[in-house]
Amino acid sequence: MQIGYKLASEGYGPQEIIRQAVRAEQAGFDFVEMSDHFHPWLDVQGHSSFTWSVLGAIAAKTSSLGLATGVTCPTVRYHPAIIAQAAATMALISDGRFTLGVGAGERLNEHVVGQGFPSVRGRHERLREALEIIRLLWQGGYQSYEGRHLQLEDARVFDLPDTPPVIAVAASGRSSATMAAELGDGLFATEPKSSIAEHYRAAGGAGPRYAEVPLAWAGDEEQAVRAAWETSRWAITGWKVMSELPNPANFDAATSWVEDHHIRRQFAVGPDPQVHVAAVKAFVDAGYDHIVLQNAGPDPDGFLDFFAGDLAGRLRSLG
Repeated sequence: MQIGYKLASEGYGPQEIIRQAVRAEQAGFDFVEMSDHFHPWLDVQGHSSFTWSVLGAIAAKTSSLGLATGVTCPTVRYHPAIIAQAAATMALISDGRFTLGVGAGERLNEHVVGQGFPSVRGRHERLREALEIIRLLWQGGYQSYEGRHLQLEDARVFDLPDTPPVIAVAASGRSSATMAAELGDGLFATEPKSSIAEHYRAAGGAGPRYAEVPLAWAGDEEQAVRAAWETSRWAITGWKVMSELPNPANFDAATSWVEDHHIRRQFAVGPDPQVHVAAVKAFVDAGYDHIVLQNAGPDPDGFLDFFAGDLAGRLRSLG
């Protein structure tokens, strides 16, 4: 089992994200994962830097830390040719430490280029075509592609690593888990559902299985709950809402009903390591082996110290 740290790019500026990544390596994390957003979920978060620039800086400032996007949508705001080039470059400058996490995207980030946001079926069709284009370009040479939604014309990625990056595909059900097995090298999930990992394996998937675990650490439980409510209550809405709302103001309005007990049900909160171990164990038992700790608490340095001193050993014993 590997343990990763989620870099909250919506909650901190790029310099602070880089600093946290360096500290995560020092604290003993195996990898960091960074979302690829244009907007934050809520205005109060106040940040959303360009992920690919920040990951490049992290690669230069670390030596063993794995790096991953969690996740990039390679179909609307980006063309998959650009992601094929960006991921290949990241693999080179990180000496093979990079994993490309991809997904079907959210309206929050993709609508900004004025091309609309497709239906669920349309998103999955586009993601499949994007993965085919990325794989094609990583073969080398000049390539073209004519899909229903996406095209590629006489394109070549010149700087390619000897071994292409792992592609982990975000999934929430059978169809997306099957796509992860057919066109990806790994799986990415946000819920402790064993069915997702089972569908992935049944379709022939044998790669790493990433999962994000929502936590909120603080020295006081009430402080942890309050911090998670202020910055991360958007997570309570569920994927059908999270994928559709266009702006942080909409998420603010859609989460006005959230109360503390909803936060406690969604997040492992407070200073007790066993509470966080139990949350992680649910994902391990569901079949995930690359566990990402997504801390919504108010003190990232305190959490990193907590991980190094009280949590890492307990978590590693699970795997």
